[in-house]
Amino acid sequence: MHIEVEGIRGLPMVREGDDLPALISRKATFSDGDILCIASSVYSKAKGHTRPLRDITPSVRAEKIAEKTGEDPRFIQAVLETSTDILLEYPFVLSEVACGHIGVRAGVDQSNIEDGMLILLPPDPMAAAAEVRESLRVLTGKSVAVIITDTCGRAFRRGQTGHAIGWSGVVAIRDFRGDTDLFGRVLKITEEAVVDEIAGFANFVMGESNNGVPAVIFRGCGTWNGHDNLYFDRNEDIFRAVLKRAPQG
Repeated sequence: MHIEVEGIRGLPMVREGDDLPALISRKATFSDGDILCIASSVYSKAKGHTRPLRDITPSVRAEKIAEKTGEDPRFIQAVLETSTDILLEYPFVLSEVACGHIGVRAGVDQSNIEDGMLILLPPDPMAAAAEVRESLRVLTGKSVAVIITDTCGRAFRRGQTGHAIGWSGVVAIRDFRGDTDLFGRVLKITEEAVVDEIAGFANFVMGESNNGVPAVIFRGCGTWNGHDNLYFDRNEDIFRAVLKRAPQG
């Protein structure tokens, strides 16, 4: 396998109403089978999934959480309103959003946007990925898979990595169950989260500060068989169960 990775540079500062697929296609050449990773923040800015802090009135709960975390209660209110379930309030808010993704502060972000503004995750990242994929097909005539990424921390390890929150044109999980290892033993539990692995490397190329690379192309990844059940359901997720039982701050 020979994989090429290209960060797309030279994109303008994206603003609400911009045609993001068109902007990207002017800066890159695509081939069938390519995978395009896009930072959720730049997609959200183009679609207007942003909020001014001044328009947010914090609730009593947001005020209480903000007292513990040391954050702006209006910011916490935005997190609460974006979340469908709160797993942890302190030392940071860990919550689930509508698409099933679980992350710190519901993915609400204040970086790479004007002062006093918040960026929210796309409300339906799967639909977002499918929309961008179809737009690229129309613009370029090529079949390009799309992964929408977000930066998240991980349990048990320091540091953030890229995670896939929406994808189209690829399956999330490469399923090795039923295959055999080098010694002929049948694999029973091995499922590889390929979209997260690709998103993680894309985040390495994008950077976390002022690189100005919100999109990355992967070429030569091939195809794989599997499924899209990336998120544990509530009966499987032992971490959620433990956190929900734990006392809050």
